Amino acid sequence: MDFPTQWPGVFLVFEGIDGAGKSTQIRLLGERLSAAGLDPVLSREPTDGPWGRRIRESATTGRMSPADELQAFIHDRTEHLDQLVLPALAAGRIVILDRYFYSTIAYQGTRPGGDPAAVRLAMESRFPAPDLILWLDLPPSLALRRITAHRGEVPNEFERHEGLEQARTVFASLASDHFRRIDASVDEAALSSAVWNTALPAIQAKLPAAYARLTA
Repeated sequence: MDFPTQWPGVFLVFEGIDGAGKSTQIRLLGERLSAAGLDPVLSREPTDGPWGRRIRESATTGRMSPADELQAFIHDRTEHLDQLVLPALAAGRIVILDRYFYSTIAYQGTRPGGDPAAVRLAMESRFPAPDLILWLDLPPSLALRRITAHRGEVPNEFERHEGLEQARTVFASLASDHFRRIDASVDEAALSSAVWNTALPAIQAKLPAAYARLTA
């Protein structure tokens, strides 16, 4: 399927290892946009669709083979873009995703026998790049402490220290003009401020009227 690469809306993606605070910061940003009268679309990958549920279940029941897991992500993302993300962007809305194909590069590309460069080429040739990627970066040791202490959860198959370290290294290698690193080791308020200041220019560039409302 060929996807468009331009749209009137704003496509924002949050990336980072588990425990970085992506879900909280997406919620806070969404609330701030909604308070200004905007109507952002908040979603995540893997999705809650059939392919996404299969991927999520594998985190506790045992991961799929590398090839099957990669194909599951491709199917899930293709449906997500076709059914939700791109229609919303075409309507001029702000779409915010918790993970996109950069996580696929970082996690599936570093599985035993994997090749992050090959996965990156496959993802970038198949799926459109967002307007801005906000990489919430922090050390895996701190991420795991947050997962166990703050969430009260036992790390799953996607949350082992070695895997998180490898994923963080891949995220660092993806830096570009649209890939912005944000220090996620700070407190929630400071991180929220950094996220806001990073996202605003992307909104200004595509939706000047929305930007004016946000900064009035």
